[in-house]
Amino acid sequence: MRYPYLLTLPYCRGSVDCYHGVLSSVTVLSETSVVEGHKRRRAVFIVVACTLIGALAQVFIKLGAAHLEHPGLLATAIGIFTIPTLFAGYFLYGIFTVLLVYALRDAELSILYPVIALSYVWVTLASVAIFHETMNLPKALGVAIIVLGVAVLGRGGTS
Repeated sequence: MRYPYLLTLPYCRGSVDCYHGVLSSVTVLSETSVVEGHKRRRAVFIVVACTLIGALAQVFIKLGAAHLEHPGLLATAIGIFTIPTLFAGYFLYGIFTVLLVYALRDAELSILYPVIALSYVWVTLASVAIFHETMNLPKALGVAIIVLGVAVLGRGGTS
């Protein structure tokens, strides 16, 4: 695989095409550009798990928000550390972030990041199940479009 670059170098060696000190292209070995299949699948699995963790975090934050005594910004910030469900929600966001960084090492950002949209699906379903919110036609269509979009983007990954 070759990527064209225009870059002036004092000298050229190795796997580059060089003409009078100007780098015209770089050869990237296929082993380094293609992520191994099992690592990519593991990364996608981790990000799907992240979406579930993120949805659970949202549920905890919603539950904790009900315990805020004062609606002010300072009281909310203090509540994150003093209300256990709020703390648990933000703690789960921290776990989400660590796992996402770990997963990003082994797969394409353009594949993994759209999977995070599944969090909206899980939060919607959890809101219906836990908070007894209504699932109307627009919400159901939105969930279906998100799932379809993630599936289409996932099929566009490199192999």
